[in-house]
Amino acid sequence: MPHLHLLPDPMPSFVPRPLRGPLPLAGLTVLAVEDSHFAAEAMRLLCHRSGAKLRRADDMETARRHLDRYCPDAAIVDLGLPDGAGEMLIAEMATRPGLVILAASGDPSRREAALEAGAHAFLEKPLDSLALFQQVLLDHLPGRPRLAEDEMLPPPDPFSLREDLTRAAELAATLLPGTARARYLAGFVAGVARSSGDKALEQAARHAPDCPDALDLLRRLIAVRLAAAAPAF
Repeated sequence: MPHLHLLPDPMPSFVPRPLRGPLPLAGLTVLAVEDSHFAAEAMRLLCHRSGAKLRRADDMETARRHLDRYCPDAAIVDLGLPDGAGEMLIAEMATRPGLVILAASGDPSRREAALEAGAHAFLEKPLDSLALFQQVLLDHLPGRPRLAEDEMLPPPDPFSLREDLTRAAELAATLLPGTARARYLAGFVAGVARSSGDKALEQAARHAPDCPDALDLLRRLIAVRLAAAAPAF
């Protein structure tokens, strides 16, 4: 069952540089509606370095429950969610005054639909630029200092990538091509692969929804990556 996660600030695995002033998003709460652990981990790192707190919902239903109780300052909505298109949720969120809504996807062709649904801006995955992330939010937060600057961030926790691949393998085991679930799986894996820089897996995922042979290839590639990522004892 999906859960809402309050993601903790990461333990630094690198030496942080001295802060030059107030963090540009200090005190803000961002709701990430994101089904990928790996992508959510990248968002967590961006929010942490910017001073914001990140909450995560796995799907639209969980996001709606959160919004019934809390008022985040901003939301980042993945467009390929397990229970529907993110544009639907964006249209609902757009009725809430003061909420900054960002759409996120590895498919730039969905930009216009997301903006028409009510998103203030579109972020193309992978999200790997701190300056761009900060500036897009600052553009829609009047009164905030313009302190956006870029820096190298540590990579997301590889365990989060393994979690995504494990979930994909479980979904792929019983799927039939040409179904809505097969299309969801293909989009999910393509997004994870794009975020992790795995071009071969991304290409296989994009051909998988309607072709039995392509779906079998995707299953094999996922299995190979899980085997390579297995912890050694």
